[in-house]
Amino acid sequence: MSLDVLRGFDMLWILGMEEVGVALFKANNAPWARFVAEQLDHAAWAGFRFLDLIFPLFVFIAGVSLVYSTDKNVSVSGRRGAVIKLLKRALLLYVLGLLCYGGLSKGIDAVRWLGVLQRIAICGLAGGLAYLFLKERSRVILTVSLLVGYWALLALVPVPGIGAGHFAEGQNLTNWIDSQYLPGLKWDGNHDPEGLLSTLPAIATALLGVLAGGWLKHHPGSVWRKAAQLATAGAVLAALGWAWHPFFPVIKKIWTSSYVLVAGGYSLMLLALFLAIIDGWKVRRGLQPFLWIGMNPITLYLSHHFFNYSEVSTALLGGPVAGAFGAWGDVLIASGTVLLGIWLAWFLYSRKIFLRV
Repeated sequence: MSLDVLRGFDMLWILGMEEVGVALFKANNAPWARFVAEQLDHAAWAGFRFLDLIFPLFVFIAGVSLVYSTDKNVSVSGRRGAVIKLLKRALLLYVLGLLCYGGLSKGIDAVRWLGVLQRIAICGLAGGLAYLFLKERSRVILTVSLLVGYWALLALVPVPGIGAGHFAEGQNLTNWIDSQYLPGLKWDGNHDPEGLLSTLPAIATALLGVLAGGWLKHHPGSVWRKAAQLATAGAVLAALGWAWHPFFPVIKKIWTSSYVLVAGGYSLMLLALFLAIIDGWKVRRGLQPFLWIGMNPITLYLSHHFFNYSEVSTALLGGPVAGAFGAWGDVLIASGTVLLGIWLAWFLYSRKIFLRV
């Protein structure tokens, strides 16, 4: 349950909570509101804000979940059957990712071949295969190799006309490879934040989740001991990431190795926190909405791509209703957008409808 609730907590921000923070800042230009609004916006390039954690946290959680789902699939269908399920799931997620950005509706040249769901599909497949065919020590070695190897590529391989060791936007190897070899729509002009080369360290994020899930499921110890171990490991990883930052900056848009460590460290600490609260202290009150969301994450994510919740909220709460709240009207509409997502999650959960990939 702690994993489902954490997934729901993560998804809640994708469902529009960042818009609530921005609306709060517009309604109240106080220092605290400014801080909240800044944290609910991505860092322009180097650096790290709260919103920069949401995507890697989801990839990390997917890695943790893989341990439990893959073990179940192996017990039911054997290793071969588990591999087939991993491949089918990755393919379906990838296709759904294409549809989220319009599919073929604007022609083959406008297809976004790599995006959010596509990255989750690729990382989930790689993490699942690593869990099936590699022992824990080999998974650790693979994770470290991906992070160090990615740093070596960006630090040592020269970009034509620019040179090696540059990490600024448009001047690094990751962006250059996208500009030369990634077809179709690229989210940031001639490069993409979910591009080709940056998929390698993103796989390391999923592997960190696999390692955490394997530790939770297969290693002995009480809930409290495991929570303490996860929190300690998270603090160490985050510290290592920030120590690396002056030499290899923390940059979400190219998923630098230091970013993987920082985001992975915070993800481990959040997992430890939710494990302690839900499985340690047995707290349930007030956490049900997170559980509703966490049980249908992909469905809710897709619904926000195919339906405009903000327009529905505006139709219900806009005009004279929002006007009666003055400067806080936008906060009301943004909150309504989030509540619509929570209502859908409750509707599905209460009828035991769980749409899985």
